Amino acid sequence: MHIRKRVLVTGGAGFLGSFLCERLLNEGCDVICVDNFYTGTKQNIVHLLSNPYFEVVRHDITFPLYIEVDEIYNLACPASPIHYQNDPVQTTKVNVHGAINMLGLAKRIKAKIFQASTSEVYGDPTVHPQPEEYWGNVNCIGPRSCYDEGKRCAETLFFDYRRQHNLEIKVARIFNTYGPRMHPNDGRVVSNFIMQALKGNPITVYGDGSQTRSFCYVDDLIEGFIRLMASPFEVTGPVNLGNPGEFTILELTQKIIEMTGSRSELRFDPLPQDDPKQRKPDIRRAKELLNWQPTVPLEEGLKKTIAYFDQLIKAGQC
Repeated sequence: MHIRKRVLVTGGAGFLGSFLCERLLNEGCDVICVDNFYTGTKQNIVHLLSNPYFEVVRHDITFPLYIEVDEIYNLACPASPIHYQNDPVQTTKVNVHGAINMLGLAKRIKAKIFQASTSEVYGDPTVHPQPEEYWGNVNCIGPRSCYDEGKRCAETLFFDYRRQHNLEIKVARIFNTYGPRMHPNDGRVVSNFIMQALKGNPITVYGDGSQTRSFCYVDDLIEGFIRLMASPFEVTGPVNLGNPGEFTILELTQKIIEMTGSRSELRFDPLPQDDPKQRKPDIRRAKELLNWQPTVPLEEGLKKTIAYFDQLIKAGQC
């Protein structure tokens, strides 16, 4: 008889969390999605609700959670500057108290635990591309610090639990990821540009658009999560997960305008404080340890994402 693995996904109704829940269900797991619906939405998981092996718990992980599972994926945290700067104290709390609560749970029930960390731990990098050995260049008192330093502190906690309690941990540093189910108003470049292009509004470019980003399609990223979680005990990470293809912001706008057939003009606004000038993951560690690398080209991923937002607009949902 097949014994289903019970997996807890915090932030399971979010953009990445909903895709992870879906993938785990497809792999025959019993999935418990925990979310306080601050940025996650029921819309992201409504198609999973009829699955008898899927359950949803409305809970804020800054408070302890008592549950029995085999594995924990800790994804709970607002991930876009607009959302995490809206309540910076709560952002730090969910990163730090949330990590302490989930690590405490993992220790009690002897579960393997995964932390969704971020390329933001590198700050505005002085090393390019960014390898995991790089300690970063982060402002600890700026408007983005609640997220950057919150995630850095969470990593510290994970590694201290590993050293002190021999806990099985997996830490992934996620670089820019995009795809359907992104929040339409999250202020991130892909969703921003697509929404503005589809509505024919001016496209907002910060700075001169020469800053670079790497864009990983959501399916590729989730594959990286699954492989990291399945890796041997001694593989703790941190492991960079992202697409090493590097594009300037202007290149991205041109691609989206072309693909949507939009007549939108470009509008240049000042660069926000501490906005990184370049981002590109060094993914050698992921290739070597997980045999992982992204396979979805930017145009193919954008096509699916544009279709998703187009549908939302036509249905009057944004």
